[in-house]
Amino acid sequence: MLVEDESDIQSFLRRSLEEAGYVVDCAADGKTAEKLAAEHSFDVLIVDLGLPDQDGITLILRLRQMGVQAPVLILSARRSVDDRVRGLEQGGDDYLTKPFALAELLARLRNLLKRNAPGAGELTRLRVQDLELDLLRREAIRAGKLLPLTQQEFALLEYLCRNAGRVVTRSMILDQVWGIRIQPETNVVDVHIYRLRGKVDGKGQQPLIRTMRGMGYVLEDR
Repeated sequence: MLVEDESDIQSFLRRSLEEAGYVVDCAADGKTAEKLAAEHSFDVLIVDLGLPDQDGITLILRLRQMGVQAPVLILSARRSVDDRVRGLEQGGDDYLTKPFALAELLARLRNLLKRNAPGAGELTRLRVQDLELDLLRREAIRAGKLLPLTQQEFALLEYLCRNAGRVVTRSMILDQVWGIRIQPETNVVDVHIYRLRGKVDGKGQQPLIRTMRGMGYVLEDR
């Protein structure tokens, strides 16, 4: 997705990207970009900071809150070190100042796509909406807040994240998280789900863990 309000630059970049083999959706403002992000999945985003309805940094933060994980290449006429650092700290993955060379932009896109290809980094982090799991540190963070999980709760949440959007049964959870292949008369799954939900879906948070009556549980991925 290309988010650029200057029509000449947008037309040039769209044509150039399509000639380079990319499929491109364009937005001239933040509201349109959010609508596109809610309806489609993108491999990479190019975002101009000087948008007419909101600052590009604000848009990037909103997209991250929506669960958009695609890498972001920031385009901006803002050239100061402080501006570049702020852009990278607030969710951008790379920063290119205007005016720029098309060859450099294409090279940066290729690097971002290579870095975020399947298998690159997925072994250390999982992300579902505003929930992120650091598999190395065994930490779970939601909306920037560290969740106080036990080891077993983290293992359960990791399994739900790896199956986000899919219903998992109690038998599947017992098998994969506890290593119990024959389901005994136990409510261990229900108890842990209850405790986990209290920490993940705290007060004021949009519920992520959903009970599917008679089936199991699902971690909402949208």
